Amino acid sequence: MSVTKARTSRRNFLLGAAPAIAGGLALPGVAREVFAQTAGAAKEKSGAAGEKIWSKEYWAQQGDVKLYMFRKRVGAPPAGKTDKPVLFLVHGSSISSTSFDLSVPGKGEYSMMNEFARYGFDVWTMDFEGYGRSSRTERNANVAQGVENLTAAVQVLIRETGHQKFHLFGESSGALRAGAFAMAMPEVVNRMVLAAFTYTGEGSPTLTDRAKQVEFYRTHNRRPRDRDMIRSIFTRDKPGTSDPAAGDALADAELKFGNDIPTGTYLDMTANLPVVDPLKVRVPVLLVRGEYDGIATEVDLINFFRQLPVADRQFIILPGMAHSLALAINRQLFWHTMRAFLEMPPRLDGVQAG
Repeated sequence: MSVTKARTSRRNFLLGAAPAIAGGLALPGVAREVFAQTAGAAKEKSGAAGEKIWSKEYWAQQGDVKLYMFRKRVGAPPAGKTDKPVLFLVHGSSISSTSFDLSVPGKGEYSMMNEFARYGFDVWTMDFEGYGRSSRTERNANVAQGVENLTAAVQVLIRETGHQKFHLFGESSGALRAGAFAMAMPEVVNRMVLAAFTYTGEGSPTLTDRAKQVEFYRTHNRRPRDRDMIRSIFTRDKPGTSDPAAGDALADAELKFGNDIPTGTYLDMTANLPVVDPLKVRVPVLLVRGEYDGIATEVDLINFFRQLPVADRQFIILPGMAHSLALAINRQLFWHTMRAFLEMPPRLDGVQAG
């Protein structure tokens, strides 16, 4: 078991924190009847070195709820073949899947979907219920409902790719959704990356401040979200770790979907933590945080990390980064770290943990 702190040179450090008491997430019944349809023609876009990045939209159906899905990869998928590993990206509380395919003119590549497509992955994402292009309902889109949405979306992914297992990435409350999904359906998760994750929330300055509004989250299913709120994602912990142009580009992309979003994950993070039980996460995990992230303390994350039952796990702290890793100035550090974990060679010793 190793814990790695990514500096100029990586070094191991000893885990000294006492383990915390793990909590669980009570999931409602998840509907298994899922329908899907494609949404629009496939598109191609030139990538680096003349690569063609192919993209296509899909819809998953969970009861009356339509869930928007989007896919990118280098080259159209060959019929009947599973030629690339699949990576599914899970968005957070205040933004939709547009955050994974953002364009910031004159600032270099910001699309995580493009970058990982060029690495050789078949990259998927979705808008959760109440976000982006997906159906707007009366529910608050909490973590448990996110697991239901993911369960519906995964049926489309399996049908379209032929893969029975895939890599899973979540950032912020997206990491909570991803972790809770891995608890519920570990058989379909290959390797999982949890970024800007929080466990119990103890000692978190971000959640302490957010909890001042907990009664509003209890009594309202949606909350206001304007341009300043979106910008604050990049400035609240450590100004200078993200380019202001990225915040403005994200606001431009998001506000076309409206100026309010669901409260469910905010309520979970201020009143219901922990929602992911580390003892029930039985897949390989990379836990990664920015140096200045206020959503969780290092001690809280170490307590989570220590309890993970799978030996194939890593905890990495990235320097010069705060809450947003995928859209930070130093996002290449994050991409490198995540890619290395996802492309980890298989073990050759054949020894199984007892």
